[in-house]
Amino acid sequence: MTTLDNRPNTALLVVDVQNAVVEDGYRRDAVVANIGGLVGRARREGVPVVWVQHSDDELVRGSEEWRIVGELKREEAEPLVEKSYGDSFEDTDLEKVLAERGVGRLVVVGAETDACIRSTLHGAIVRGYDATLVGDAHTTGDKTEWGGIAPELAIAHTNRYWRYHVAPGRKGGTVMTEDVDFNA
Repeated sequence: MTTLDNRPNTALLVVDVQNAVVEDGYRRDAVVANIGGLVGRARREGVPVVWVQHSDDELVRGSEEWRIVGELKREEAEPLVEKSYGDSFEDTDLEKVLAERGVGRLVVVGAETDACIRSTLHGAIVRGYDATLVGDAHTTGDKTEWGGIAPELAIAHTNRYWRYHVAPGRKGGTVMTEDVDFNA
């Protein structure tokens, strides 16, 4: 349903699954395993896998904390988009990467639920993409000491509201790992 012309393809967008970002993530190991399974499926099905990696003053490019977690391996041919803002599209070449691959639909996984995942989902819809969130393949750390809600509630809330997100000519949606259909 994307509003982007000549963009029939789907991509798996892996957002910020970096050591420091997910080290205290809710259900970290299960989420990373689900992401790994989806990466493998996407590769087998010929679906582009696009990696996003955040850096800023606290998450220094090249540091061990900045690196993608050891359980996941990016293949050399898979694009890596470096970002400095929550929305993976903001001031990056993500749009160009997706356009080159004819992508109009994103399947989104990664971290953190209540920051970069939400920002990227909304950024995608605003730019004309369909964006499906994988409900058991994103995580966040505990932000309650700063007024946030418990991680499991942030994840559940995001899954619920994104399941019904629509805009003219575009749609969101939430599915679980086992129900991901890259051809939908």
